[in-house]
Amino acid sequence: MSSPLNTKQNNAKATTSLTAQTFWASFSQTIKDVFGDKGVLLMLIIAPIIYGFFYPWPYSTEVVNHVPVGIVDHDNSNLSRTLARYASASPYLDTEHFINEQAAKEAIWSDQIAGYMVIPSGLEEQVMSGQQAYVSVLGNGGYFILNKNVQLGFSKAVGTVSAGIKVKKNIAKGAYAPTAAQSVQAVPLQIMPLYNQTEGYGAYVVPAVSVIILQQTLLMATAMLIGTWYEQRRHAASVRGWLGRITALSTLSFIIGCFYYGWAFELHHYPRGQNMLGTLLFLALFCPTVATLGCVLGLWFRQRERSMQILIFISLPIFFLSGYPWPADQLPQVLQVIRWIVPTTPAINTSVQLNQMGASISQVAIGFYALAGLWLLYFVLLLFLRKRIPQKRAYL
Repeated sequence: MSSPLNTKQNNAKATTSLTAQTFWASFSQTIKDVFGDKGVLLMLIIAPIIYGFFYPWPYSTEVVNHVPVGIVDHDNSNLSRTLARYASASPYLDTEHFINEQAAKEAIWSDQIAGYMVIPSGLEEQVMSGQQAYVSVLGNGGYFILNKNVQLGFSKAVGTVSAGIKVKKNIAKGAYAPTAAQSVQAVPLQIMPLYNQTEGYGAYVVPAVSVIILQQTLLMATAMLIGTWYEQRRHAASVRGWLGRITALSTLSFIIGCFYYGWAFELHHYPRGQNMLGTLLFLALFCPTVATLGCVLGLWFRQRERSMQILIFISLPIFFLSGYPWPADQLPQVLQVIRWIVPTTPAINTSVQLNQMGASISQVAIGFYALAGLWLLYFVLLLFLRKRIPQKRAYL
């Protein structure tokens, strides 16, 4: 039976051995531990790959078309039937006629249609007499994308028919046909979408969410691994040892990031590769920053399962705080400050600007500076926890 003195000496020797680890010894040991831990391996490597295949899948059609809508025709005239034909010809809409507005509302309530157009009685008479005439378009505001298509499809149909009526009136007044057509729209409007040529929802959201996926999987895997080392009394390491651990975890995450930017986006035909060198430099800074934060959280949680229990619930708030889905200047003032302690706040916009928009490194320098500052902050916190936690453990 060993004496308390011998136990303390053995613990001291073990701590000295751990803290004396070199950079490369810690690097190689971390790689071995990752591949020897099924949970960490699943979270750090396998889960991001699965996400890369299946997360973009629901958005594969990119643009929503053929939204079911209703038409309530109280006029029953040639003009109202023309409006209905143009609406049914729109690629945005699939039209269905209803006898009254109440029937159309009930269809919305039962999710049969996403909106409807009401053609009032006397519409053709008002138009022919030169009076101001209106049609009403009502959409389900609870489904933002569907409501947008309802409004857009009906407005294009009404606008086309309205322009045709104006051209006919001008010709009737003696105007030359080409001149009459040009006078309807004196300054033709040409809309050209930049960076997202298809205007697809997937091409908008997936590149940003991919940064969230890389961050959260690396955070959880790192915190799980550090928590395991803590439970096994293997968490202590020198500064070089911690740098080796961070580099090992960052290297694996960097490879997964290259899989996203180099192949997953290509597979789903998303805009990418506009500034590949800048994107690689971004990953080389982003991955160590997140890995260092994961080490801090692992030492703070001190339990393997705690990282999953906490980090899995903060992905959505982090996404909204990033300023990508909602303007950051519209957030409460407190959240505008808090959001800068999370790597994805500078990372998402920096990534999208480099990879999708082709920005130069100098144009996104603020994002690089922010990530570098966060890495320094996290590393200082890591060194602080590294000194405090072993001292507390000596009294256990």
